Formats: sequence, structure tokens, C-alpha cells
Amino acid sequence: MKADPALPCELLALLESLPEPRILVDPDYHILSANAAYRHTFGNPHELLGRTCYEISHHYDKPCDQCGESCPRQTAMKSHQASRVLHLHHTPRGQEYVDVELVPIHDTDGNLTYFVETMRFLHETGQRPGALGMVGHSAAFTRMLDLINRVAPAMTPVLLLGESGTGKELAAQAVHDLSPRRDKPFVPVDCSGMTENLFESELFGYEKGAFTGAGQRKTGLVEAAAGGTLFLDELGDIPLHLQVKLLRLLETGTYRRVGGVEILRADFRLVCATHRDLAAMVEGGEFRRDLYYRLATFPIHLPALRERRDDLPLLIEHLLARLAPARPLHLDVAFQKHLGEYAFPGNIRELRNLLERAMLMADGEVLSQADDFELDRARTQRAQENAVPPRVSPSGGGQPAAAWEHPGATIFPLDEAERRYVRQALEQLGGDRKELCRCLGISERTLYRKLAE
Repeated sequence: MKADPALPCELLALLESLPEPRILVDPDYHILSANAAYRHTFGNPHELLGRTCYEISHHYDKPCDQCGESCPRQTAMKSHQASRVLHLHHTPRGQEYVDVELVPIHDTDGNLTYFVETMRFLHETGQRPGALGMVGHSAAFTRMLDLINRVAPAMTPVLLLGESGTGKELAAQAVHDLSPRRDKPFVPVDCSGMTENLFESELFGYEKGAFTGAGQRKTGLVEAAAGGTLFLDELGDIPLHLQVKLLRLLETGTYRRVGGVEILRADFRLVCATHRDLAAMVEGGEFRRDLYYRLATFPIHLPALRERRDDLPLLIEHLLARLAPARPLHLDVAFQKHLGEYAFPGNIRELRNLLERAMLMADGEVLSQADDFELDRARTQRAQENAVPPRVSPSGGGQPAAAWEHPGATIFPLDEAERRYVRQALEQLGGDRKELCRCLGISERTLYRKLAE
């Protein structure tokens, strides 16, 4: 089928000259024309023209907004302006994430006549999401990836917020790989447990002779990230008195090596991550308000695994392929059912651990639930009812109900009850001992002693 000869020649010529895949669509979703880039991606033009865009892209038999998708068409019609959305499209290469932009075109009387649809594939501006270890198709995952894709080209600082085990470093890597700085270094910095001297020397470097043992100049991580991305992981663990040094770096864009006098100019894109509630820490005086507002320009919530249960089968398949690429492993029905009902307080990290343990215990290709792996039914039921897992309150007031806290249960001695409570709380926080110390109001040394007992 050829393009309708009544279509504006200037518009068709413009579409054909543009490098991105673009199509011209009528108000009834039919493809009227496709440029060379689109034909190269989706195949024979005679099989495209006259068919609907949702049939080609989604394999749907009705518009995508009627199938639970967020369609940019509705927004464009209401606003009379361009609208963007991230979609998962079918292509000859398989399913791929596509940044879809729709521009409405009106005639001289203001009547809507066409839509120009532009597609930008994420793998053409960086790597495919799967190649980064990020896989999923749920609404929560797609929303997160859409935000990453929107902010990646800018220099705006990004703040990644999410529970432990949700993949914050992978998300930071995706911001870098989808940015114009993708060919420059990606430098991660673990901020937990840094002392003042270590923080300055690691971040800014030092000159020879700056202190005892400084036998030669050391390049700091800020300098190592020149032209690229600096990723500050566990930002909420930076002590209050060190936060001013980070704020000064961000405000002035300059720094000096420890023991040096030369002022150096910083050139990096900043991405930060934390599992803590920074807003609550600001109100509690544990985090500088000015630094918080400097960093929280573009926050992105990383959904917990319980918020994206639709992705569980895909994640299991992906993790098994990484853990044992040469073994065609799969789960038995009982194990699948247990995982589908589990709250996953440790999120994807915990899922990976469970699969790896089951894989090591399996003699064949079918993975079963390990004999000593008992799901906490009380916790799982509460998580399903409340949509969030039980957590220790940051103030220490909201204690999680343990499996042994039921009417008629055995009354334990106080020291045994304390030990069980600490173990239960640590499990619910995904093994994060620093967070547990903060919630319980005790030192790390005290916690280690209790755990040793």
C-alpha cells in the first residue's frame, strides 16, 4: 500500500529526512506514512500502512489506553501539545522500551488532522534495560524507567530513594548509560562508615606529604569522575559535620586536595541514593536542610518487589540465567506459590539469595523450596494487607510484631525475648545493621555484642 497522495508532500518529505523512526497517524490510529528509519526497524512498508499503531507496537486489538497503558494520544488531544511516554513495544528484535513522543497537527481551522509519532529506542541512546540487569514490565517499573530516561540527558542531580535491595546502583548506572556522559567514568562511592579524614581524602584526594603515610599524590574520586558521573551511595549515612563539605563542593563546583592549595574545578554529574527517609532526617536535625534541597531536585522512587509482583516471573528467569547460564533451571509449583505470596523484605537481593540457595540444594533442573526455609506467614499476611512490610519505626516506637507474639504463646525470659526481637528486626530491615542501630538507639558495638550472644 502506498501513502495517500492527498497527504501534504512537505510533511512527508520532512518525515523521510528525519533520523528517528517516525510515522504519520490519522485520528483513528491508522498509519498513513512511515519514514525510512521506521521501515528499517519494523519491516516492509506494505505491511505497515493502513494498520493501526497499537497493533504494530503492542499487538493489541484495541487502543493501548483501553488495555491499561498510558497513551500519549489522550494528553496530546487535550493539551494540543506534544506528549511523551515510555512504552514497551514489540520489534523484530523482541520487546524493547521506547520513548514515544506524539505531536498533534491541526489544519488552518483548528481541526485535528494528524499525529506525528516519534520513537527513540533506549538501546540506541545507551544500553538496553536488560543489559543493565534491570528487567521488568510492571507499571511501577515502567514509571521508574520513564523518570530515569527523562532526567538522564540533563545535568540535574538525581536522588534515588528505595528500600535496601531494590537495585539503586543499577538505576544510577542506567542514568549514566542513558546520558551524554556514557563514555566517561561512572564512579561509585560508598558513604557508609566514612570518617572525616577518609571522606576528604577519598573524595578530594591528597598531596604528597599532606599527612603521615602520604608518600605520593593521590587522585580523589571527584577528579576520577571528571566528565562522567559520581554516584554517592547511602547518602543518608554521611555524618552531619561532613555534609557541609559536600554542600560546598556542589555550590562552588570547586575543591582542593587535602594538603593542597590549588583550587580545582569539578566536572561531574551527581547521582545519590539512600534507603533512609531524608525528609524525616531533616526534620530531626540529622541531615542538613540546605543540602537536602540541593540534592532532591529530581527524586526517583525505586519500587519494592512487593510493588511490582507482576515482574516476579521475569526476574526469576533473569536471575537464574545469570546464576547458572548452563543449566535450564525452573521452579516447581509449590516454590513458585510460596515466592508469589512472600513479602520479600530484602527485595531483589533476597530473591537472588533464595534462588541461589535452592539452586545449590537441587540435584536436578527443578528447584524446590529449601527444607529449612520457612516463610514468615504472619509477616507476609500483614504485608499483603497493608501493602508494605512491617518496619521498625525510625523513632524506635513502632516495634514489629514477631512470629512468637501471639495470644497463648510461650512467655520467654527477657534476655531471650530481646535476642529474638533483635534478630526479627534485623531480618525485616534486610540485614542493614546501621539502620537497626539507628532505629533502636544503640551503638554498633552494642548490636554486635547482642548478635554474638
